[in-house]
Amino acid sequence: MILVWILKHFFYKPVLNIIARRKAGIEQTLSEAKGLHSDAEALRDQYEHRLHDWEKERQQARDTLQTEIDKERTRLMQALHNSLEQEREKTHVSEQRRLQTVIEKTEATAINHGAQFASRLLESVAEPELEARLLELLVDELNRLSPERINTLRASWGETLNEIHIISAYPLTDAQCQQLQLTLNNMTQQTLSFHYEQDSKLLAGLSISIGAWVLGANLRDELKSFAELARDS
Repeated sequence: MILVWILKHFFYKPVLNIIARRKAGIEQTLSEAKGLHSDAEALRDQYEHRLHDWEKERQQARDTLQTEIDKERTRLMQALHNSLEQEREKTHVSEQRRLQTVIEKTEATAINHGAQFASRLLESVAEPELEARLLELLVDELNRLSPERINTLRASWGETLNEIHIISAYPLTDAQCQQLQLTLNNMTQQTLSFHYEQDSKLLAGLSISIGAWVLGANLRDELKSFAELARDS
């Protein structure tokens, strides 16, 4: 009994205390380990979620970048297309202008050649008889002028009218001069002096200067008017 009491008092109780303390330490260690495990699990879940979120963000960033690249590519392609269209339009306009210039030059050359041909042709048929016919047409035209037209002509040749200057390609006969003077005096309602000249460049016909007004009834002026009219057209 004494031995049992001694063993219980001095051996078992300290041993049990040591075992209890070790058990408590082990349990605490296990508890801490469980806590660390829980924290590790939480960290792992957090990391997995973060990894998933990061993958989503990266994919969104890639999608956004691809969208921006597509937009920029579309913009650049449109700008290139517009630039090409503008250059094509400029080239077209430039080519049209060049063709128009060539056409105008060709037409002008053709008109000049036509006028020269007509001049040479009319020179071969320009005779006093043709001039007499042109004189008759001129006199007939002047006699058929309306009063309004005559008033307009009077306003154009001015108030101080003293002389009428007449140029003909061929010499005029006395009868032709008298016919002209009578017609012009009736038109101007004045008795004026007449000055006559001869200029073969008229080919056939007359050029009459009444003040500031010049009447051309000759082949040269008609050919010139024809060429100018053709060029204007």
